[in-house]
Parts: sequence; C-alpha cells; structure tokens
Amino acid sequence: MSTLDSRQLVRKLWNYCDVLRDDGVSTIDYVEQLTFLLFLKMADERANREIRPEQIVPNELAWQTLLDVDGKALEAQYQHILETLGHGSGTLGTIFRKARNKIQDPAKLKRLIVDLIGKVEWSGTGVDVKGDAYEELLAKGAEDAKSGAGQYFTPRALTGAMVDCMQPTPDDTITDPACGTGGFLLAAFDFIQRHHGGDLTPDQRRRLANGAISGTELVDGTARLAAMNMLLHGIGTPSGDSLITIGDALGKEPAHHYSLVLANPPFGRSSSIRMVGEDGRSTREEREIERNDFWATTANKQLNFVQHIASLLEIDGRAAVVLPDNVLFEGGAGETIRRRLLKQYDLHTMLRLPTGIFYAGGVKANVLFFERKRAREEPWTQKLWVYDFRTNQHFTLKQNPLRREHLQDFVDCYLPGKDRAERVETERFRAFSYEELIARDKVNLDITWLKDASLEDADALLPPEVIAQEIVEDLEAALREFAAIAEALTASKVQPNPS
Repeated sequence: MSTLDSRQLVRKLWNYCDVLRDDGVSTIDYVEQLTFLLFLKMADERANREIRPEQIVPNELAWQTLLDVDGKALEAQYQHILETLGHGSGTLGTIFRKARNKIQDPAKLKRLIVDLIGKVEWSGTGVDVKGDAYEELLAKGAEDAKSGAGQYFTPRALTGAMVDCMQPTPDDTITDPACGTGGFLLAAFDFIQRHHGGDLTPDQRRRLANGAISGTELVDGTARLAAMNMLLHGIGTPSGDSLITIGDALGKEPAHHYSLVLANPPFGRSSSIRMVGEDGRSTREEREIERNDFWATTANKQLNFVQHIASLLEIDGRAAVVLPDNVLFEGGAGETIRRRLLKQYDLHTMLRLPTGIFYAGGVKANVLFFERKRAREEPWTQKLWVYDFRTNQHFTLKQNPLRREHLQDFVDCYLPGKDRAERVETERFRAFSYEELIARDKVNLDITWLKDASLEDADALLPPEVIAQEIVEDLEAALREFAAIAEALTASKVQPNPS
C-alpha cells in the first residue's frame, strides 16, 4: 500500500470523526475507540491466517462477536469485551486497561466496525502504512485543543532533529520516562531501521522488537495509544509483555538503566496529588519527591525529571530532553541540580527553542543534551555549546509550522557522531566554558547574546495578528502558573472536616 493509500485511509477514518463529534465524542476519544477496534480486528486476522495462526483473544471476546449482533446487544458485547480484556496482562492489558465505550449510538458503532475497520485487511497493509496512518490520527488528535491531547505530542520536526543528533544504534537500550503516545521511541526505531536495517542480526532484531525500546506513561488513555502505536510499527507483540509501563516514573528509583533517554516531560511547574474528601470536595496537595538518588528535594516536576533521567542513564549513556526555561534559572533546588549536572555529567549542548511550536501556548523551552560519566574530582562539563534558535525566530502551528529543515543548521553545527572538538562557533552557536557557567549568578544557564531585531528595526516587527496571538499565549501560560499557585495555597489551608 502506498503513502497515498495511507493518506486515503486516514481521511476515511477521520471523516467519520466529524459524524461522531455531534454525539459528543471528542477527537482523542475517537482515536481511543479506533485503538480498541483495530486491536480486535488485527487479533482476528492473526487467528485466521493460514501460516502460524495465533489466538490472542478468546473466541467469546473476538471480533466476530461484534459482527454477529446489533443494537443494544452490540453495545453490551462491546462493553463486555473492553472490561474483560482490561483485566489482562502484557500488551493486551495495557491497551484495554480501564477501557470504556464512548460511542453511545449502536448504529454508528456498527458502521465503524463493519464499514471502516472491517473492510481493511490491517495485517496486510504493511507496518509503515498502518503505523503512519495511526500516527496521522494521533497528530490530528493533538490538534484538538479541547481534549488537551497536545500536551502529549512533541512536534515531529523537533523529535526527528533530536534523534538525528543522538544517532541511536541497534545495540542501544532506549527509553522515554514520559513517553506520551511514543513519538520519541518510534523516531529512534525508525532511525535504526533506516541506517542499520540491512545489517541487523537476528538477535538485534529480536531485541529491538521485544524490550530494547520501552517507555513509561502516567495516563492510562495515553499509554494505550503508545502501546498500540508501537505495535502497529512492529515493536512488541500483541500477546507479549507490554513495552509501555503505566505509572509515575518519578515515584521510585529506576530498576533498569539505559544507554539512551529521549524525553519531553509534561509541562507544568509542580507535582501534585489530587485528593477527594468524604464530602466530595477535591483538593490538590503539592508533592515533594524524595529519593535517595536525587540531588535535591523539590515539587518542581521538570527539575525532578532532570534528576530522574540523570539517574536512568548507564555510564556513558546519553540523553536529549526538552525542558522549560525555569529549569535554567530557578534558584534553590534548581541551582543545586545545575551544579551537579555540570560537574558529574557532561552537559555539552543546549538548543534554545522558539515559541509557537507546541500545542500548549506560551511555552518557552530548550533541549538539553548530556552524558553520564564515571565519578571523578574534576568537572566533566568542559564546554556547553548553546544554539539560539529562539531570537528572531517565529513559528505558529498553522500559518508557519516548524519543519525539519528549519532545524538542519543546528544538526549540522551539532556534528552528530563526530568529535565535539571539531565544532565551530557561528552567529547562533556559541561555546561557554565550565568556569564561565559556574561563575554566573545561581549558575543561571538562561544565556542569550543575539539582539532582537524587532527592538531596533520597526520593519522587523511581526504582523499584528502574530503579536496578538503571542500575547494571548503568554497570558494563558501566566494564568496557568497563577492557577497552580492559587490551588496549592488553597490546598495548604484546607482543614479536615469534623466528623
């Protein structure tokens, strides 16, 4: 099946989403229901293939049982399948965990089963086609601002550039501790296939498909999308162990260490726990993470992810992590973490990202590239190379989206696979010594040197509509910050109800 066929398949599935939206089914809910039905259809195809048939789902829960009933009986059978499979283990359990039917009209559910899913031989479409089609649906789901799904989606252009810099190999063990729908894991797998596919040994192929690439995701619904995404790309098996762990990656010290970590931890300043009292009132309590392997105790989620990822790496392991600006300048625990990272790890590169590339508006973020090293007295960071891709750069999700070619100059300056001693400074790419960094107030890594052209040249000003949108995004980001602070202050004053 060609790329065109893949797009036609996406268009066909996506058009039906518009029909269901009138019934209150959100974009992300629709993709979730597709996930359940796709799995059941593919399981049916595996069970009925002529060569090495595989029974993944019991007959009483199989795809055929949905074809045999209509109306209320169809609703009941579908819900029964979801609930029963949700108690399973491995990949099966991850995909169906806490699954519920969101399509309340039996006739529309039947059409989705018979006409849209049922008429495609999914096992015969090829890994790339069905994987690409599913990723397109996830991308469209991320555009649905109401669902909040965008927070789990890193722009593909950025993901691709980060992976191109890190150059994953068939012998790497790769993880993402906040994997969302699995974008980084799939990009790493794709890189290995493109650059090493013809030379992979049988053992390497087995490793890559069954455990060398894994992730952790806190949200059940997102974890199921990640598990299905990987499955459709040929990573993992329907009846095997799940390569996506559902849970809070920050909750405990890592049981395994990895040679490569790629991540974009969730935005938001603090970790918190939501509690519901006997009166039904909900409060949120700030949660400071205390772990023996952490350098500092803090409720700042991103700072905790920096520490967790540092702990996840094996010796000589490497990481590329998207992090907001506050990680660069926040005092207290932030300063402690930056000092330790510069001394005990080789924090060698930072990419300053422009605004307007994330679905969460007003986000100012960076990519930190660092490596874990063996203990020694001298600092491991000799130079931090900073690439300023923010100053005088403006992108929007619709009119001027970030594309992979926009990041090519950074990748060229990074010199993937080459000695960093060969790097050369440019207008946007500069090196700062350890001594310079450690001498900065609170080891502030919020480093800029380029001048904003719009401050000196009126002709360089952005169009009014772009300026207005940036103001809106900044205000929305500020409101979210204030809301989190207000909620935390309220939670700290809540007294237990008298019995």
